[in-house]
Amino acid sequence: MALELQDVSLLVDAQPYLTDISLEFAPGSFNVLLGRTLAGKTSLLRVLAGLDKPSQGRVFYNQQDVTGVAVQKRGLSMVYQQFINYPHLTVWENIASPLKLARVSANEITKRVNHIAEMLHIGEYLQRLPLALSGGQQQRCAMARALVKDAGIVLFDEPLVNLDYKLREELRSELKTLFKSRETIAIYATTEAHEALALGGTTTLLHQGQVLQTGNAQQQFAKPINLAAADLYNEPPLNVFSAKVQDGKLLLHDAINLASTAHLAQLPDGEYQFAIRPNHISLQANKAANIALKAKVDLAEISASETYLHITTLLDNNQPSMNWMVHILSIMNFPTGSDIEIFLPLEDLFVFDLTGNAICWPAMQIVGAR
Repeated sequence: MALELQDVSLLVDAQPYLTDISLEFAPGSFNVLLGRTLAGKTSLLRVLAGLDKPSQGRVFYNQQDVTGVAVQKRGLSMVYQQFINYPHLTVWENIASPLKLARVSANEITKRVNHIAEMLHIGEYLQRLPLALSGGQQQRCAMARALVKDAGIVLFDEPLVNLDYKLREELRSELKTLFKSRETIAIYATTEAHEALALGGTTTLLHQGQVLQTGNAQQQFAKPINLAAADLYNEPPLNVFSAKVQDGKLLLHDAINLASTAHLAQLPDGEYQFAIRPNHISLQANKAANIALKAKVDLAEISASETYLHITTLLDNNQPSMNWMVHILSIMNFPTGSDIEIFLPLEDLFVFDLTGNAICWPAMQIVGAR
């Protein structure tokens, strides 16, 4: 029972929210929608749910056109950012409510409520009111109510965004386990790349209402199709600079020989955009093929055991050039205005053309780097 969108667009007050989206979600699949705020994730979920009708295009479920079918008749469930529970009903009554509306037998209701509550570790709280629970337990209650129906489609609109880090990790793990044995189509929207990488499944990258790339999240992390896709997997963002390649050399201040770096060695002459992840910039020349740049520290931001250096790179005449970020996996306190030197390993450079399309990528990098 596949779910399919064919050339779906959505206009709201003449503004494009979604543009020419064609996607297919297979039965039993776990799917992630990854994009920044206002990328179109919620709009896409609302079209899939039947809450909004597309301005053009069709939605098919089980080969049936459901484009104009009301949300109540689509047999799906949705979990939102906020904890949407009935405050006057117990946890048991909250979870059972959609089954009662569907006139499921009392014995079956008891069986299914107890089963899903145990799976989500809230079995001991079934007689409590939602407001007597922690935030994580309240979200589990909302998830249980959505999942207990055994709907063919379950939509998650950033369901963990309001929880603390530990609870998010725990619930992500539970979600992956929960859907392994189901034929349900799960679609999970998030703004966070590390969440997409952790959840696995098929990831669709959304940007300004358009699909950039669809596939395995780890492969997208390693080989983004364009600069916008690459940037979705980086927080803090990629550091990008323009430079010319001529006669096998990168012309940036000094002429840097590219021959020793496999993925750059065959670049034709021309102008390119190069990008490097903040955690791949070093403060020491620890590799043979490096680009060395002078820089000035604008801010040293210490977070737990890491340091984020906001810097301005300097030209040979010490004039400001580019505002960058360096991610250091240790605590280093640099006074504002400090002069430093940074090193960019050639082997870690991404290459894009001047319109942002990917030309070549570094070798597979460590997934999970943020």
